[in-house]
Amino acid sequence: MNLKSLLAKPFAQLVHSGIQKGKLTALEDQQAIFNSLIKKGKNTVFGKDHYLQNVSDYQDFTKAVPVRDYELLKDYIQQIKEGRLNILWPGKPIYFAKTSGTTSGVKYIPITKDSIGNHINTARNALLCYMAESGNYAFASGKMIFLSGSPELERIANIPTGRLSGIVNHHIPSYLRANQLPTFKTNCIEDWETKLDKIVDETLHQDMTLISGIPPWMQMYFDRLIEKGGKKIADLFPHFSIMVQGGVNFQPYKTKLFETIGKPLDCIELFPASEGFFAFQDHYKEEGLLLNTNSGIFFEFIPANEIFNEKPTRLSLKEVKLGENYALVINSNAGLWGYNIGDTIKFISLNPYKILVTGRIKHFISAFGEHVIGEEVEHALMKAATEMNTKIIEFTVAPNIAQGKGQSFHEWFIEFENLPENVVMLAERIDNNLRAKNVYYDDLISGNILQKLKIRPIRKNGFIDYMKSIGKLGGQNKVPRLSNNRDIAEGLGAFVQQ
Repeated sequence: MNLKSLLAKPFAQLVHSGIQKGKLTALEDQQAIFNSLIKKGKNTVFGKDHYLQNVSDYQDFTKAVPVRDYELLKDYIQQIKEGRLNILWPGKPIYFAKTSGTTSGVKYIPITKDSIGNHINTARNALLCYMAESGNYAFASGKMIFLSGSPELERIANIPTGRLSGIVNHHIPSYLRANQLPTFKTNCIEDWETKLDKIVDETLHQDMTLISGIPPWMQMYFDRLIEKGGKKIADLFPHFSIMVQGGVNFQPYKTKLFETIGKPLDCIELFPASEGFFAFQDHYKEEGLLLNTNSGIFFEFIPANEIFNEKPTRLSLKEVKLGENYALVINSNAGLWGYNIGDTIKFISLNPYKILVTGRIKHFISAFGEHVIGEEVEHALMKAATEMNTKIIEFTVAPNIAQGKGQSFHEWFIEFENLPENVVMLAERIDNNLRAKNVYYDDLISGNILQKLKIRPIRKNGFIDYMKSIGKLGGQNKVPRLSNNRDIAEGLGAFVQQ
């Protein structure tokens, strides 16, 4: 163990101890954050527009501040972009996190001096908790890679603006800089495939101990490494011991990733977004992510089936129940108020407060009232794939609506590691699993309103080629699991295996 690993040990134990204590005060911490947000926010333009000076408790707040998405926040963001101060939060943001939205085009999410610590410290805390829990301090001595967007920033209203991962890159502690790969120059390359080739060149002969990123892009990185190095990842990087991932459900990618790596290793799951860092896996051997209850964010929860209601039920942390799907709403010291982030979660523990991410609000299929969600399709597919010893690389589902009763169906586009011998049987098992999960879908099949689902096998690297064709290869981009229209399905038609 070198000096860096030795120094990490007491710091990890200190942070881990603090997080364990924080689990006991989650509700008190949320109340303190709520009070602080109201106190600081009441003198902003937003605060005056919504009479925050008259808010004394959470019930007052829900009457004063409606739930909103980015579209309903854009007028305030525009004022910030025009150089005005004290709009959503005192002063002005220190960054804009630039991200693409499905309906809003480019979104500019404010990051303030008060909120930057949420983004920086949470990832650090996740790693320090892992050290304290596992006793693995040695990885801190090796090379680490974070597959991320470019750290180059532009300026809007003299506010540095760029992708969140690029912004965070500027805040990596100096003691880790020597361990970080790729080089700054390589990280600035915009074209993903060009960048990936350079990353492979820079890391192939290094002592990589930690690799982090979104699972499909880590898989692409590993595949390129094997092509160039001619060995399994475990042989190329014998000290590689921890993988950090987030952005999508890990389970559909896990089997293929571990097979490519060539050995089991520890994993940590994170739940970050441009709007905030919401949760992290504090016990690497336990399911679930610890909600970040003391990091500048006051959380609200709306039953997922009410999210599109004019006046949905809004719950604070103390009111949530186990196993129910909630839309996650945040209020933060970045100046986001009643902000619906678009993700759904469910609690698997209330002591401490631990969650699973179950999908995206806009990613569902309900062409016939079935309201099938991401958690259900992932469960149905992975259960069937395990039963039939089939490895899945990527998939998405869309409705295929045809004239005439019983002619429509759900169309599953799946890229396999190797095409199953019996695709029809796999489809039958997936369909049965989905019917067991979703009573509405089961009713539609039983009533001959829908046909059973159909699988369209996608050729090797078809999803990668599709993402490339629409200019969304690499970075933080993800293929939606579900959609209510045929846009993705039509685009994937060119990549169906013949």
